[in-house]
Amino acid sequence: MAKKRGKKASAAGRRKAPARKRAARRSAGRKGGGAARRGASRTQAPRQRGMPPGMHTVTPQLVFRDAARAIDFYKQAFGAREVMRFPGPGGKIMHAELRIGDSVIFVNDENPQSPVVPASPNQKPTASIQLYVPDVDAVFQSAVSAGARAAMPPSDMFWGDRWGMVADPFGQVWGISTHVRDLSPEEMKKAGEEWMAKNMPQQSQPPPAY
Repeated sequence: MAKKRGKKASAAGRRKAPARKRAARRSAGRKGGGAARRGASRTQAPRQRGMPPGMHTVTPQLVFRDAARAIDFYKQAFGAREVMRFPGPGGKIMHAELRIGDSVIFVNDENPQSPVVPASPNQKPTASIQLYVPDVDAVFQSAVSAGARAAMPPSDMFWGDRWGMVADPFGQVWGISTHVRDLSPEEMKKAGEEWMAKNMPQQSQPPPAY
């Protein structure tokens, strides 16, 4: 009798084994599929229609008299990474792309046929570029060491950023910021009014109404 019971138990075990294997495979498939889907959702950002991968909606394009030298400066000052470079006639750069942080800027040499002229260190620019970085003081010092002029040393500003400004050797102006404090609209308004009362010249007469 003991032998018969042993044989029956062994046969039952063999019948259950395939069932356990099938259940294990189904469970592994569910887990693996879920992990794959979660991994894909983390690595694949939604691509906006009409935009190349890795680009944002607004991209500054900077024009220079010596774009190659500007590229070298931005690599040293801001840790820029050269994405691509398309040469033009006479050793000039027709188009180049640099990535700084998570953003891309376009860079090229001046073209007489273009309506855009290069910035000049002898004239005030009509615009500035703002960088958000983890350590404004370190990046500010890096830019100055690379040859930029310190236009405004970093300081804590009323809108919650620690902010400074440099002018690079080519006439472009860069604001450099690290966000250090979140403010409500009411707190920012109050802090801004206090800052202007302290730092802006008082007008003897109200400005004219237009």
